[in-house]
Amino acid sequence: MLHQFRVMPAIYQADTCREFCEEFQIGEGDLILTNPSYFDGYFKGYIKGATVVYLKKYGTGEPTDLMVEAIYQDIMNIPYKRVIAIGGGSIIDISKLLVQETISPVVQLYDKIIPTKKVKELIIIPTTCGTGSEVTSVAVIELTTKNTKLGLQTDEEFADYAVLIPELLNGLPFKFFATSSIDALIHAIESFVSPKATSFTEMYSEQAIRLILNGYLQIADKGEEARLPLMKDFLLASTYAGIAFGNAGCAAVHAMSMPFSGAYHVPHGEANYVIFTGVFKAYNLLQPEGKIQKLNAILAEVLSCGMDNVYETLGALLNKILQKKSLHEYGVKEEELPVYTEVVMTKQGRLTANNYTKLDAEEVLRIYQSLF
Repeated sequence: MLHQFRVMPAIYQADTCREFCEEFQIGEGDLILTNPSYFDGYFKGYIKGATVVYLKKYGTGEPTDLMVEAIYQDIMNIPYKRVIAIGGGSIIDISKLLVQETISPVVQLYDKIIPTKKVKELIIIPTTCGTGSEVTSVAVIELTTKNTKLGLQTDEEFADYAVLIPELLNGLPFKFFATSSIDALIHAIESFVSPKATSFTEMYSEQAIRLILNGYLQIADKGEEARLPLMKDFLLASTYAGIAFGNAGCAAVHAMSMPFSGAYHVPHGEANYVIFTGVFKAYNLLQPEGKIQKLNAILAEVLSCGMDNVYETLGALLNKILQKKSLHEYGVKEEELPVYTEVVMTKQGRLTANNYTKLDAEEVLRIYQSLF
């Protein structure tokens, strides 16, 4: 089978936000989607004439179709040629919709009734170290009418430029650092064992895994502040993982996290963390002789443990970064688990097609129950 590997968009690194603004000549004709803390703290003095939209005006938490519709109503008569996204996953994913020819009704984009057609230039500047969305062609939002999250993935959602500026991560609170970087780790691990993985994607996945786990080991040993000199590494790891899963895909962990995170408004990376070890323990039981052995060997090497207890050791390390909770601690009810299973099996085929090994409905439900 032929496999394609692409690195899109063009990736730039800048030492400072000022350097970026001068290089890209940000100003009139630009629509900036961000939040006040980023714009006022890092960009305001270097930009004149751009239209600035603050996402927090439209709501907080994970992005929804209602947010997109409200933003569209406010910008539909504003002429702009470029969209510049400065923020985390919510801002980045919404920005990918704002460059499309037709934005509303957004639910019709996700139902494939309206085709995507990119008509604006898109520049993405991540302010967390987790989503990898700056280099992917997928936008995940909560569709309130369907009460779940869905991802829309087309080439029309690729940015033209991804710009990495470690300076922007200096003020990232530890909780957001933890949830976003764990998300990047899961991107790297899921893409590593994907059936679509190639030697190219494996290289990016492995490097991301090593950077993140080595960073976590230092934080676990020296405390939260130990992350600060490592932010450039974590930002690079997030982009590496984004390149890997942009080509090889994410799978069951993401598919299973979406129904409950949408219903209970759990941050994306944290929701993936809840599901992660349950899925990979199942993979090891169902198909222990495959690609997962190579993954386990990498994890065991970095964690200095045996391959027989690699997930227990990994879980203990991750708990020092972010305490894991059970599904019921978020308010999930046991009778909802079969409903979530049905959503995974019928609505998340884009993701489950990348499972390391087949998980039928019975196995998906068993995993949910083990995490309840």
